[in-house]
Amino acid sequence: MLNLTLYKREMKGSLKMLLLFAAIISMYVTIIIRMYDPAMMETLDNFYEVMPELMASVGMSAGATSLIGFMISYLYGFILLIFPMVFCILRGNGLIARYADKGSMVTLLAAPVKRRTVALTQMSVLISGILLLIIFASALELTIAETSFPGELAIAELLQLNAALLCLHLFIGGICFLSSCVFSDTKYSIALGAGIPALMYILQMLANAGDKADGIKYFTFFTLFDASGIVAGANSAVVGMLILLIGAVVLYAAGICVFCKKDLHI
Repeated sequence: MLNLTLYKREMKGSLKMLLLFAAIISMYVTIIIRMYDPAMMETLDNFYEVMPELMASVGMSAGATSLIGFMISYLYGFILLIFPMVFCILRGNGLIARYADKGSMVTLLAAPVKRRTVALTQMSVLISGILLLIIFASALELTIAETSFPGELAIAELLQLNAALLCLHLFIGGICFLSSCVFSDTKYSIALGAGIPALMYILQMLANAGDKADGIKYFTFFTLFDASGIVAGANSAVVGMLILLIGAVVLYAAGICVFCKKDLHI
């Protein structure tokens, strides 16, 4: 059961942040998709040959032969991973830990509302924000691709890809939400909620950079998001997506349980 009054207030609080990240994503998605043409792709491939480790570290690769492949190379290795992740970190911390840190949890729980209701409502705010960002990015990609290169985008594959992306960011959001529920001090909440995803992404960058560090991929959950595998219909990529989704459910459930049982000193 959700508290609609609290949900509306928190969603209003998410609005500026959502608009900011939507604007950033719009800029990058628009620029990168419109760069898709043979001449530009040859230039990018040449740039990749000059600095292959750097380009590979952020998930970029050469030799894309389709629009969806081009988008995977230049959007799904950095842009659509980092910016929604930063949103999860910032918003996740502000939903629970910020209230406890500022002593505002008394006000939040003053009304005859159960802790579980508060936790479920705050969780729904975070999930709604993540969902809105991914839906916006999907709609934007479809619009830009169809207006710039009609008929060249594999729409079904894009939707599958963004479903997997959603699972990844729900998982990251779960880490941030659990951290916010565990700690009543925002510095610790951010340290864990931001530290784990950031460390995992750095490990993924190292794994992408070269064969010597390839084994690192087994220590980061970003490996479970296999964009090329999703588009190719690989079973391992689908399994990775499901693991992320199940992991997200576990993390959010754990966060709610912790919040309901912890001593808030109020």
